[in-house]
Amino acid sequence: MYIHKKIYEIRYTDIDAYDNLKPSALLSFLEESACLSADELGFGYEDIAPKNIGFIVVNWYIELNRPIKIGDKLEIHTWPLKPKYLIFFRDFELFVNGEKVGVGTARWCMIDTVNYTMLPVSAYFREGDFDNYNTERSIDFKAWKIPAIEGGKSTYKKLITYSDYDHYFHVNNTKYADYLMDVFSVEEMKSKRIKSLQVTYVKQCKIGEVIEMVRFNAENYCLAEGRVDGETRVQFKVEFDEV
Repeated sequence: MYIHKKIYEIRYTDIDAYDNLKPSALLSFLEESACLSADELGFGYEDIAPKNIGFIVVNWYIELNRPIKIGDKLEIHTWPLKPKYLIFFRDFELFVNGEKVGVGTARWCMIDTVNYTMLPVSAYFREGDFDNYNTERSIDFKAWKIPAIEGGKSTYKKLITYSDYDHYFHVNNTKYADYLMDVFSVEEMKSKRIKSLQVTYVKQCKIGEVIEMVRFNAENYCLAEGRVDGETRVQFKVEFDEV
């Protein structure tokens, strides 16, 4: 069955203060691999953009067995799964020197890039297009709903600016991972490593809006939300291991 494979070398610009791969850089690598895979399968950007069609990611879930460090060569395997009406699924496996260091899964939607409405699978694909898709899963994950924060603590606010944008004229999904990590202090992260990361993109953020990051610490995980004028735009759930 089909699997796309690509190796990424972890550079100085990809790491945090403790030489660990930043979540935003990891999401960038995953998104790049997803796009290259879509190119190979005939529904990449150059295939669908002329038809005013695009893909946006709705959810990420990633588990990491150990930190990915500077100098590592990260090999990402990815493959799409058969979609369900409006939702496209894609799985990932992460390797360093043959060691499986993590897994991930994502849900995407196909959109009309003129009016930003969601499109059904049938808007571009035919029934037989998915007959040869890989049916194996990297992880059996179904708990997509992140609980809303009741109360919580406002940590900071950020103005959305030009550098946050992608070619759909909204904040790129990878940027939000930096917003998440900024709710933590440098001292906090000295003794922590990310065990799992979950993201739900609720609504787009646009230039000129101010996103407020709110944090809530539960017993075994941390929740964070990005809000604009009190409206939730993005949700995070992150679990840590002590190091």
